[in-house]
Amino acid sequence: MANDSSTLKWTTCYKDFQCATLKVPIDYSNKSLGQFDIAVLRYRDPNQHNRIGSLVVNPGGPGVSGVQYALDAQYIVNPDVLERYDIVGFDPRGIGDSTPISCLTSAEQDASFASDPKPDTDAEYAQALMETQEFVDKCVAKTPNIAHFSTQDAAHDMELLRQGLGDSKLNYLGFSYGTYLGTLYAQQFPDKVGRFVLDGAVDPSLSIEEQTRVQATAFDGALAHFIADCPKHKNCPLPANTTSQFFIDLFKKVSIQPLTISSEKSKDLRQITEGLVVTGTAAALYDDVYGWPILRTAIAQALNGDGTGFAKLADAYNGRDSDGSFKNNENDANIVIQCLDWQPGYSNEQVRVNVSTFTKAAPVFGPYVAFSGITCNIFNNAIGRKQITTDQNTAQIRNTATPVLVIGTTQDPATPYAWAKSLSNYITGSKLITLKAEGHTGYGRGSACTDDAVDTYLLTGKIATKNLICRQ
Repeated sequence: MANDSSTLKWTTCYKDFQCATLKVPIDYSNKSLGQFDIAVLRYRDPNQHNRIGSLVVNPGGPGVSGVQYALDAQYIVNPDVLERYDIVGFDPRGIGDSTPISCLTSAEQDASFASDPKPDTDAEYAQALMETQEFVDKCVAKTPNIAHFSTQDAAHDMELLRQGLGDSKLNYLGFSYGTYLGTLYAQQFPDKVGRFVLDGAVDPSLSIEEQTRVQATAFDGALAHFIADCPKHKNCPLPANTTSQFFIDLFKKVSIQPLTISSEKSKDLRQITEGLVVTGTAAALYDDVYGWPILRTAIAQALNGDGTGFAKLADAYNGRDSDGSFKNNENDANIVIQCLDWQPGYSNEQVRVNVSTFTKAAPVFGPYVAFSGITCNIFNNAIGRKQITTDQNTAQIRNTATPVLVIGTTQDPATPYAWAKSLSNYITGSKLITLKAEGHTGYGRGSACTDDAVDTYLLTGKIATKNLICRQ
């Protein structure tokens, strides 16, 4: 039976959709603290028949709006699935329209993304610490109850959402970070797990340092595949026999002399810095079909000092509009939620020492992600939290009411394939779809084998008796 806090009152919105607000406790252990508002959106196909229930979707992040994602309901799943389910998206606590986390203004975000991403010298490192402290101070000052935006809490919110939707089980399609959200739900409410698809899996048992190192290695691997593929195209700008050293040299050159483009707001030139070029390169590697061609063009332009292509890639990834504003609070939320979810294992001094380990494992991207731990160390100190309880990341999930379907793409740079294998072992009774392909996630990316297996599972509840291997 749904309690008062999980009541949903639907109103028409966005012409063909319904919207509601879910009230959830700020702190499940102290409900007197008050409530957060969770934004929910539902799409019901006009041709719906033989309704199975609701399918809650999450696009990843943390920080990405599930409401905005569900506005594309007709493109998320195939028509047969759309006709049997209400497609439901929600903004997890702290994200989008759900009592949002707030840290930086658009101008401050713009400056942050353009800042030095790899503090090599003592002076640069001191500057990075100062800027990080300023960022954390702004987050704490502008976001009440900032300690209560964890994924563990968001997973508990999903149980109230299930109740409000009136479904006996939660049917769920989660991508990337959305697999971690789904995993924590399954740990807390295994008896309420319905048809669960976890695509682009996060391994919840790894430390944050190991996650970051493995991910950097995967991005270096994806870049190597891009380099190998480039000569097959007439517009390949890479010299013969190019290696990853080309990108190390490019990033270094840009750190000394940024690329430029005409500013959108004035006649001044906008500088496309090392940080934006690194981000743009990584962003392109998420998708070999759309991202790789843009990256080839961006490199050709960059060799002539033009940053147009890299700006396009970085701005799309960062959610920056042409006028310099940012679409949402995704970047602020991403950092705060990750810091609440994972306990750094090293002090800031140790982080700096460990840069060489990251660089050895991933020479291109390793040096840039190696410093990521300093933010969470400073954040945790600012909110007075010395230790995060990580029991939820070690207990294997058993006895889910419905078997879970995990998908891993073999050349996925953002959520490496090894994580999908680990998650499928972590959730007893789950089955793994291995998609032999490039890019991030597997469902809806051109593999009929993958799509058919997912659709059959969502429509019938039937899951293969053995793990499945698919190709595009």
